[in-house]
Amino acid sequence: MSEKPKNTEKPKNTDKAEQQRLSVFKTYKLYVGGKFPRSESGRVYDVTDTKGKWLANAPLSSRKDARDAVVAARKAFGGWSGATAYNRGQVLYRVAEMLEGRRDQFVREVADAEGLSRSKAAAVVDAAIDRWVWYAGWTDKIAQVVGGGNPVAGPYFNLSTPEPTGVVTVLAPQESSFLGLVSVIAPVIATGNTVIVIASEKSPLPALSLGEVLATSDVPGGVVNVLSGRTAEIAAPLAAHQDVNAIDLAGADDVLAKELEVAAADNLKRVVRPQAVDYPDYFADPGIERLTAFLETKTVWHPTGALGASGSSY
Repeated sequence: MSEKPKNTEKPKNTDKAEQQRLSVFKTYKLYVGGKFPRSESGRVYDVTDTKGKWLANAPLSSRKDARDAVVAARKAFGGWSGATAYNRGQVLYRVAEMLEGRRDQFVREVADAEGLSRSKAAAVVDAAIDRWVWYAGWTDKIAQVVGGGNPVAGPYFNLSTPEPTGVVTVLAPQESSFLGLVSVIAPVIATGNTVIVIASEKSPLPALSLGEVLATSDVPGGVVNVLSGRTAEIAAPLAAHQDVNAIDLAGADDVLAKELEVAAADNLKRVVRPQAVDYPDYFADPGIERLTAFLETKTVWHPTGALGASGSSY
């Protein structure tokens, strides 16, 4: 008896709903105090790729958003600066782990933001992940490098210890939307400071997505706050804010940097000036310059117990 031939033709899909599916567009939001608010102003602006193609609407932060970020950063400072350096290193390493899991998303966003091929964007993202690991390893070592006992002439111990400066505002690099961003954020929080980051004005999406990673990486709310919008508009009130202790002008041009330095002088903020070159090589070894930029040195004197040169003691 011959076997009946099987019907190999696939059934036609008559469900139009399955054939036509609308894409779910991502709504980008600020990251302030561990939450994701829209801008207080309700404003947004168009973000496009290097060819002018629309990518998304980004929040256009206001002065009120900047002030809210300072409040959140100050509130988080005590707990974060009081944590052990080893614990901060664990948290920074966790950020690297989470970025590794979302690598494809960041490769796509960096490629669109900077007009790179997928392979070059992947190299940027990998370098940024490695940069988090680099600074995670430094958290419990920097104190031994820049602190310690000082030789003095007298019967005293003289010990210097680095301490975090406080709340730091960082203007992220304009051209390096992700690797440059990580290179200016990670050293600030590695040493126990809290930070308000103004993302690249033309390419803010990787920074806003980084906020989503930080929210799930054990970083306490308020330690990192991410704002997007017009760099000059947001930076001006932060440079003049009395509760901001330092400002990094990495993403400012010469004119804006000068204006912000003048505003920062009012309460003697520590200022890190932008590098002399237009496009610094963020792939290069970062060294410890940015780690030490936002540290204060506390020196303590304590008698040793010796009373004189003859060697007598208590």
